[in-house]
Amino acid sequence: MVGVPGFEQKICSQRSFLVFCLVILVSLWPVQGLQRSIMAHPDEEPAAEEAAPAEAAASEDAAAPQVTSRSFLSYVVRACGLFWGPMFLLISFVLVALIMMNMLQVRRDVLLPAEFVEEFEQKLNAKDFQGAYEFARGDDSFVARVLAAGMSRLSRGYAESVEGMQEAGEDENMALEHRLSYLALIGSIAPMMGLMGTVQGMISSFDKIAMSAVSPKPSELADGISTALVTTLIGLMLAVPAMVFHSILKNRIQRLVLEIGMVSEGLMGRFAAIPKQK
Repeated sequence: MVGVPGFEQKICSQRSFLVFCLVILVSLWPVQGLQRSIMAHPDEEPAAEEAAPAEAAASEDAAAPQVTSRSFLSYVVRACGLFWGPMFLLISFVLVALIMMNMLQVRRDVLLPAEFVEEFEQKLNAKDFQGAYEFARGDDSFVARVLAAGMSRLSRGYAESVEGMQEAGEDENMALEHRLSYLALIGSIAPMMGLMGTVQGMISSFDKIAMSAVSPKPSELADGISTALVTTLIGLMLAVPAMVFHSILKNRIQRLVLEIGMVSEGLMGRFAAIPKQK
């Protein structure tokens, strides 16, 4: 049987291709076995390769500085520095002094003492008007000053007497609100000072970033950021109680002033029939 040349060449090429594939598979068999062993046991590495990273990690841990714990107060003092620390400390002392002074002053026993009202009324009932006037002048309370100002103008008539009491009441009310206004001032200034500290701390941090040739470490930026956050916190901590006590004491002053006006007008109402004297 005569063979076909094209068919024989095709069979030879297929055989050569199969032989080539077998050679490639035989050559890659050890590599695939090694890869399978590594994938089956990924944590198993040579002892020399394990020892070197362990020694390097141990040396880095020994060279790294140990972080020590510190209290929040020491952190705040360090963050505030030599400028903001004394400033906030002074403002806190002034704030406490103002709160205590206003709370001791804005009281019913000081502005409207019941003992004075009872004795003054007794003198009026006894027709001792001169004694009542002298008694009111000698007392240092709010209601005493109002009654003394009203009785000093009785010779001009009851209308003039009431006007004198109103003027004295407005003067005393202004003095009380003037002392109280310092609380509102601290409540407005403290957040502004905290904002100034925030701006200063952020400027310091950005200045370190700008002046550094490489990327700065977080520890180098921590001082400026600490100043920015701590000053804002302290400013708010001073402003909140200042505004709260200002609102409470202002409402108390308004209530007591209204009550003093009603009591003084009630006591002086018995002189409403006195005509104006020449």
